[in-house]
Amino acid sequence: MIHEVDEVLKGLLGGGVLAGSGIDISFEAPTRDWAARRNAPVINTYLYDIREDVERRQRGRMPVHDERNVVVRRRRPPRWFRLSYLVTAWTKTPQDEHRLLSAALATLLSRELVPSAELPGPLAALGLSIPVSVAGTQTESRSLAEIWSALGGELKPSLDLVVTVPFPAHPEYDAGPPVTEGATVRLRGPEEAAPQTSERSHRPRQVGAARAAREAKVPQQRPDPR
Repeated sequence: MIHEVDEVLKGLLGGGVLAGSGIDISFEAPTRDWAARRNAPVINTYLYDIREDVERRQRGRMPVHDERNVVVRRRRPPRWFRLSYLVTAWTKTPQDEHRLLSAALATLLSRELVPSAELPGPLAALGLSIPVSVAGTQTESRSLAEIWSALGGELKPSLDLVVTVPFPAHPEYDAGPPVTEGATVRLRGPEEAAPQTSERSHRPRQVGAARAAREAKVPQQRPDPR
């Protein structure tokens, strides 16, 4: 799922204000060696933290429908995880870096929720939208200063980007076939009486058939009071 989220972010940052600019989107760690190798303007989106959003955790089972809207499987609800990215701009001048950050911020602020139709592969199959938060309050245990220190580089202006993503829970369980026959009740007389049995069956009635039967029913005539 993480690599699919990377593709979603690459499409978001490459569109919007930066559409057609040719700015490269990198997911490598922004170390000193990486910074020395670059030779063109780059927006770096570094994944620095992964942790579960426990407030979204659910219990129970969820139905899985086929193209006929029939339940064919059941599965556990997905687990939601917060993927935290450090977004930085790399150019030759600070002014150009600030312009790139401003463009990235304007692009991400307008996409606070990405619908499932715009998600790839298994993410789209879950049918859930994913929230995107940018430049919010720092909630992770590691500060940005600690992250830059671990990367061995100098502190740069950055955007804290958090994408909350559902991860499917396994295994899935096959569901039983749908009920097409009604219940059958057999009645038997007392033992001292003659053995008598009767059988009554009930079949599920379709809504359309029941409605047609009511509409076709002829009302009973009342007797003439004269």
